[in-house]
Amino acid sequence: MAITLHGTRASNTDVITPDTTGTILQVVQSEIATTQNTTSTGYTTSNLTASITPSSTSSKVLMILSGGNCYHSTNGANVLMAFHRDGSIIGSGSDVAHAIIQNTSGTNSFKSSWSASFLDSPSSTSSLTYAPFYKVTTGTGHFNEATVRVMLTLFEVR
Repeated sequence: MAITLHGTRASNTDVITPDTTGTILQVVQSEIATTQNTTSTGYTTSNLTASITPSSTSSKVLMILSGGNCYHSTNGANVLMAFHRDGSIIGSGSDVAHAIIQNTSGTNSFKSSWSASFLDSPSSTSSLTYAPFYKVTTGTGHFNEATVRVMLTLFEVR
């Protein structure tokens, strides 16, 4: 079976730059396995970060948050998560939420793993630090419990 590479080869190098859109150029992953909780109704850090340096200003960064054990023990209360780039929320306004975990089970805590993704267009070739921040609508919300891993994976996409 033949392998066909699509791209441009710089003279006298073994580096081929892909020329097709949708190509994954690099992948970075970070994880935490610590207890994270808050009573804040404003976004607070989850202490989970990952950094990536796009190779082109036209590259996009796909963020995927997965795993963990998120919950809120108050009926009708929410834990909201928003992705941040270099400390600023991605999107317009402070009410942006990229994922919501809601307790609708009465007084019992409903625990759920995170599953959220977002495609960012940073227009930068500088090192960028991404992080999920979280907040609650009331009471105490948990972003994670100790010994359970939460992972943030970043993909540079052409």
